[in-house]
Amino acid sequence: MTDPWATFGADLHVDLTGSTGLRAGLTDALREAARTGRLAPGTRLPSSRTLAADLGIARNTVADAYAELVAEGWLTARQGSGTRVAQRSAPRPSTTRTPRTRPPRSSPAYSLMPGSPDLATFPRAEWLKAARRALTRAPNDAFGYGDPRGRIELRTVLADYLARARGVYADPERIVICAGFVHGLRMMGKVLRERRVREVAVESYGLDLHTGLLTEAGLRTPCLPLDGLGSRTGELHAIHGAGAVLLTPAHQFPTGVPLHPDRRAAAVDWARSTGGLILEDDYDGEFRYDRQPVGALQGLDPERVVYLGTASKSLAPGLRIGWMVVPQSLVGEVTEAKGWSDWSSSALEQLTLAEFIASGAYDRHVRSLRLRYRNRRDQLVAALAERAPAIRVSGIAAGMHAVLELPEGSEAEVIRAAAWQGLAVQGLSFFRHPDAEVRREALVIGYGTPTDSAWAGALDALCRILP
Repeated sequence: MTDPWATFGADLHVDLTGSTGLRAGLTDALREAARTGRLAPGTRLPSSRTLAADLGIARNTVADAYAELVAEGWLTARQGSGTRVAQRSAPRPSTTRTPRTRPPRSSPAYSLMPGSPDLATFPRAEWLKAARRALTRAPNDAFGYGDPRGRIELRTVLADYLARARGVYADPERIVICAGFVHGLRMMGKVLRERRVREVAVESYGLDLHTGLLTEAGLRTPCLPLDGLGSRTGELHAIHGAGAVLLTPAHQFPTGVPLHPDRRAAAVDWARSTGGLILEDDYDGEFRYDRQPVGALQGLDPERVVYLGTASKSLAPGLRIGWMVVPQSLVGEVTEAKGWSDWSSSALEQLTLAEFIASGAYDRHVRSLRLRYRNRRDQLVAALAERAPAIRVSGIAAGMHAVLELPEGSEAEVIRAAAWQGLAVQGLSFFRHPDAEVRREALVIGYGTPTDSAWAGALDALCRILP
């Protein structure tokens, strides 16, 4: 007769190597596992028949060990519920005094840090529907290793979406799925280094994380000057060692300036004449408010621009899904840089995103966020006009952050005041390249970050700290 508990209980690892006797060794191993918490109270153990088969010993040996531990109080055995680890009282706390330590610093009450969306807006219900459809329709090969470029289903719908929404020339064969912009940039750093590129020009204001990744790849990162028309790409020819340039042309991060059409053309001319590459970071190109859509730079010359996009702002950074649209000549090198052992993004998450986009849910979600963030931006501008009229706001025609210009020498003081108010903010100086010539004093305010319940408090705290 089959033991009714044969398929139940924890999958138990017991090492009997070196034991003087099988029963004693098994008893000691189980007792030690229960004593140290490796077997948590309430854990149901395998049946004696199952454990005996797993260990290759007699069933009576296991039954005797169980019986001894039940008698000692380490295990309990009840008809119908199997053998379990007994609940034991916690040891009394030691009376020995321990040195006092400073309590950890509490997190800020409000955050206006740039770079993150409101995570509460993630479309859970629609995503779950897409996940169910994706799992139901997933071919068997989706559970294997697959193409290192990513699932063809996602690459196909992305090609259509990027062409329609961002003006990108995106054949599915030229798309490589990655785990976000940082992952894509790390791959490009490796590719550029192997191509013997020595320098990658960067904008004079940007994320030091990005320049750090390029530096780690062995590349120097001279900076391009930046003004009200965006980065001065006409000066790329003066950087003689540069084989590539990293740009945020749709909405410069963090200043919020779109790259002027003449400077877009100048960047492409430089790439064509020198054989260089443009790395386009299109981090929030879908969010625009008071202007016509600014298409991707990649559309001007798909063979000289590597386009990098991500779901981090439109959905959530925790998805770890991004994409690269690369020139045909780079597909093999980028795929090799990704590595056959580095899959990064789950195939099921990729299939879910493909379903989410194909169903139209992604477009609806982006339109909803666009309205939401525009309202936030308008509320920010109105509050500043009323309570801090001397503060000039810029970079607000698109995106999820604004730049608040400050009087000279006041940035550090304002950030300290924000900390006292329990408000996390970021100064513009944090994003300044060490070689940048123009130095501005400002705050970079991420108005997409707070939840609805925290937004009013964050806005009030911001107005209190401004000069």
